Amino acid sequence: AVLYPFPHDSGRLFAWPVRPTLTPMILASVYLGGAYFFLRAAMAEQWHTVKGGFVPVGTFATLMGVATILHWGKFTHSHVAFWLWAGLYFTTPLLVFGVWWANRRRDVSAAGAELLVPVRVSRVIAVLGALSVLTALFLFVFPGRAVAIWPWMLTPLTARVMGAIFALGIAGLGAPADRRWSSARILLQVAALMLALILAAGVRASGELDPSNAMTWLIGFGFAAVLAAIAVMYARMRARAAPSAIHG
Repeated sequence: AVLYPFPHDSGRLFAWPVRPTLTPMILASVYLGGAYFFLRAAMAEQWHTVKGGFVPVGTFATLMGVATILHWGKFTHSHVAFWLWAGLYFTTPLLVFGVWWANRRRDVSAAGAELLVPVRVSRVIAVLGALSVLTALFLFVFPGRAVAIWPWMLTPLTARVMGAIFALGIAGLGAPADRRWSSARILLQVAALMLALILAAGVRASGELDPSNAMTWLIGFGFAAVLAAIAVMYARMRARAAPSAIHG
């Protein structure tokens, strides 16, 4: 709510001045998607419909906490936003992983007639998740190298923040193990919301992107393709679910 509409004012409104504007808008996109996820989690009646999001969120929060410690001097320590930031990322990993652990016993097996995501689709999702995790490792472990090749300006801190964001791709790794559409639906909604906001941010901050860098187009078209694939998959799965609901 702060970073997305006012990315130029992060120095006054946020835990540290984030430049250029594309990075705070991407972080805001993830926060807004996360807010939607936890709203749906609070309303969920079955654990398996939201379980796939807790380990990715816990990993994201853990990496953000580590990045905060590694780059402690970059933050505006006198700003209330920093204390909210530090309090969040030094407690959230314990809370999120705790909720995940406590609810494992509430998981249920798939019923015989439950709608399943096709095997090939689940494998594609897992591959995309693996690519996202590898990107996260590169950004977080080698921030200096990432800064040198990334298509918009990064610092070591924002490279690690981007790495934490890409680590959310862990959610895709579990797709082949649980192919229930009811397990994937909310996670796909969250991913679609994040990607749509990120792409809109890219258009808004297009002047900050290096058009001569191949990664500009790889990331842009890649995110757009994934968003389109989610929309097509969602429409097809809803169509497949409709006859089942009628017969049920």
